[in-house]
Amino acid sequence: MPPENQELNFEGIERQPLRTFTEKAYLEYSMYVILDRALPALGDGLKPVQRRIVYAMSELGLSAVSKHKKSARTVGDVIGKFHPHGDSACYEAMVLMAQPFAYRYPLVDGQGNWGSQDDPKSFAAMRYTEAKLTRYADVLLGEVADGTVDWTANFDGTLEEPVILPARLPNLLLNGTTGIAVGMATDIPPHNLREVAAAAVHLLEDPEATTAALMKHVRGPDLPTGAEIISPRADLKEFYDKGVGTFRARATWEIEEGNVVITAFPYQVSPSRVLQQIDEQWRAKKLPMIESYNDESDHENPTRLVIVPRSNRVDLAEVMNHLFATTDLERNYRVNLNIIALDGRPRVMGLKEILGEWLEFRTATVTRRLQHRLQKVAQRLHVLDGLLIAFLNLDEVIRIIRREDEPKPVLMKRFKLSDEQTEEILNTRLRHLAKLEEMKIRAEQKTLSAERDELEALLKSKAKLKKLIAAEIRADADKYGDERRTKIIEREAAQAIDATTLIPNEPVTVVLSTGGWVRSAKGHEFDPRSLSYKSGDAFQAMARGRSLQPAVFIDSTGRTYTLPAHSLPSARGHGEPLSGRLDPPDGAKFAGVMLGEPEDLWLLASDAGYGFIVRLKELITDRRAGKTVLNVPENSHVLPPALVPSAESLVAVVSSEGKLLAFPVSEVPEMPRGKGNKLYDIPAKKAAAREELLTGIAVVAPKGSLVVWSGERQKVLEWGELKDYKGQRAQRGAVLPRGWRTVERLEALVAAAAG
Repeated sequence: MPPENQELNFEGIERQPLRTFTEKAYLEYSMYVILDRALPALGDGLKPVQRRIVYAMSELGLSAVSKHKKSARTVGDVIGKFHPHGDSACYEAMVLMAQPFAYRYPLVDGQGNWGSQDDPKSFAAMRYTEAKLTRYADVLLGEVADGTVDWTANFDGTLEEPVILPARLPNLLLNGTTGIAVGMATDIPPHNLREVAAAAVHLLEDPEATTAALMKHVRGPDLPTGAEIISPRADLKEFYDKGVGTFRARATWEIEEGNVVITAFPYQVSPSRVLQQIDEQWRAKKLPMIESYNDESDHENPTRLVIVPRSNRVDLAEVMNHLFATTDLERNYRVNLNIIALDGRPRVMGLKEILGEWLEFRTATVTRRLQHRLQKVAQRLHVLDGLLIAFLNLDEVIRIIRREDEPKPVLMKRFKLSDEQTEEILNTRLRHLAKLEEMKIRAEQKTLSAERDELEALLKSKAKLKKLIAAEIRADADKYGDERRTKIIEREAAQAIDATTLIPNEPVTVVLSTGGWVRSAKGHEFDPRSLSYKSGDAFQAMARGRSLQPAVFIDSTGRTYTLPAHSLPSARGHGEPLSGRLDPPDGAKFAGVMLGEPEDLWLLASDAGYGFIVRLKELITDRRAGKTVLNVPENSHVLPPALVPSAESLVAVVSSEGKLLAFPVSEVPEMPRGKGNKLYDIPAKKAAAREELLTGIAVVAPKGSLVVWSGERQKVLEWGELKDYKGQRAQRGAVLPRGWRTVERLEALVAAAAG
């Protein structure tokens, strides 16, 4: 009968709802990816492709003592016999197991270009490289032939492959792994072999041991590249308890002849990427304390990045803390101990649970090995018993063999032999019929009988079995173990140096062009007209201040925008367009720039004759689209803003008809935003037709002077001369002298500069 929700039509074609079909197909795909591709098995810590590569290499005879063979030979065997997937993916998995900076204990011994820490994927093609297994791979393969594993048919049923390898150590924790499946992932960091072995033995001898007790042996991950882990012990204990968490690792460094020398990078960090990150900051002038940086790595010093400070007064620890915070010299690592457990189900496990289940796996493996050996010993003793009977009755055995057409059944009946014993007797060569052979048989019987008794005793006693397993783990730890590479030193997470402390607080002049291009020049003593401008562009406005102050721009719609003055491009070039960093409305043009302290007062005005005073802090915004401050009448434009130096200053405004009006700044109201009050009286008809408008504004400090610009010509009016143009706000003012009635803009000079 077809399953529920399915039916067969008259042609025998199965029909089922699309939802049922897609759900079933997706679940099957998900389980395939989880179990057969992405997650490692707890027993040997390998994914299927890794297991098949290691097994195929052992079948090719590529042990640690053999010669290297072309990697293409191995990959061909793997995909042809066991793993029908892409050759490049298979080769990449093989490369990963050969990279000493990726695997704590590599399984493949590669010859040729197998990539570098700088670029792990820079390995040569498999037709160029050669490989064999490492000595450590024997930990996984040493007992394969001892009846320790289950076997399954390969993809086409022509060969058999091991379901899992009989690992003598918890390889899962030693080399770690990462993988992304469907709906789940795994991130297992590498660990030190001696530490994990000691923890496994501790748990074997004391099954009630806590995670804290195991952590006396397993202090934390041990990364292949060394460096140091700086996370608090509580963070490490959290993921060893729960199976999920994070830890931080950072590069190690030392001081050599006053320079910083980085000697080890964190796991999976590219030195060239770090150099690029340092270079980006250096070019952005965020590292003024660094003179230079060079990668001096070579064969003798695989990791050697030298950073030269600008002087011996630079605090190198502070510099390194900044680099730790802003580059990959310090990294956060995710831990997710998601593993396919012994029951075949994926599960997130803690350290104690992983070691506990692995010890179950190891106990079962050793038990199978002992039982297999016991069976072999029993078989051999059985055969030896038959051979001994034959030697004791040699003349009669020879007579039966010579005279009988079918000696086998006769021998079996005469001496009560088994088929196996009889076959061995019949296969014995004449040279082995010497008197000495009987002595050898009796000696072998004695040895094997002792071994049988020992094996039976081991299998009957759990305590003896535990002792054997512990002894084997310790022996492998002594043979394959090494010292910890990664130091564990609890430190605070690095903090970047405040950008403002890295930037010199120096006087700057920000220059804005009519095309909306901006640049910043050091100092206040220069003429912005001396700068070169792009074709069709010209000087528009400028503001003097300091590099750590915000530069505030105002556009023709009355919106303001803010950028840090130190981030603006140098005046050596043409600068950069503001529209690349800000989002003004379509058709808007930038009219002016302001620079100063938050409490500074500025006069904002439109050419329609209206304006008000505002504090700079009211204009500052972090929005790329800016904020609306000045309401501009229809068809009017915004004039470049003017700094208000003091309460006793005079506001000077000039119209397109050549009239100049000066009045006390106290008559202008202070407002956070709006249209403002009338500064100059433009008749309504002229304003509507734009026959008259303001062409410039300035605020002149007491004893200062006013510069009137007409084309390239300038006329300076001293403080005393301004009395001829004084009046009240919203009046018409006085006419400028003949030849100076076409004024483009006004500029105020302080008293010291005026002299």
